[in-house]
Amino acid sequence: MFSKHGAAVALSSRPLVGSSMVWAPAGQAHGPEHRESVLCTGSSAGMYDPPLTLLPRKTRVRTHAGYDCTVAPGRTMPATGYLEGESPSASCVQLDGPHLKEVVKYADGKRSLIAYSSGTSVRVADLLIARLSGRVVEGRGEGRSAQRTVSALSRQLPTECLSSGLTGSTGKAQLEIGS
Repeated sequence: MFSKHGAAVALSSRPLVGSSMVWAPAGQAHGPEHRESVLCTGSSAGMYDPPLTLLPRKTRVRTHAGYDCTVAPGRTMPATGYLEGESPSASCVQLDGPHLKEVVKYADGKRSLIAYSSGTSVRVADLLIARLSGRVVEGRGEGRSAQRTVSALSRQLPTECLSSGLTGSTGKAQLEIGS
C-alpha cells in the first residue's frame, strides 16, 4: 500500500515515464543510414592556386572526385565529390594544416558534407600521398569520422617546383566514413 505522499509521487511520475519513451536512444534518431559505414574509392583531380613551389605559402585547393561507394552491405552506388578549401602553408613538399570541406553527392540523391580539420602529406619525387581527417557535419553519416587518402601524380615535371610551380595532380582516392 502507498501512503498519500507515495501515491502522489507515483501518479505524478507517470507522465514523465510515458514522455521519455517517445524519444529515440542517442545516436538512433536519424535512422539506419547514419549508423552505416561508407567506403568510397575512385579517381581524384586537384588544382592548386597559386601553383605549388618549394616555398610554403597559403594555397587554395580544389578537387573533383568520381567514387564508387559502398553505403550498406551489398549496396554500392556511384557518387561525386567536390572538395575545396585552403592550406595555410603549402609547397611541393607538403600541404600543412588544411581547412577543407567536401560535398559527396550519391546516386540516390543523398549527400554528405565533410569538414576536414587535419591532414598529413608527403611527396616523394612526383608522388603525393595525402591523408585528411575530419567529421561528417551533415547528411549521410552525420556525426561520424571521415578519412580521405589520396595517392596522386602531378601533371607536370617535378622540376616545375623550381620555376612556375605545380598547378594540379591526379590520382586515386579512398574515402572512409565511420570506420
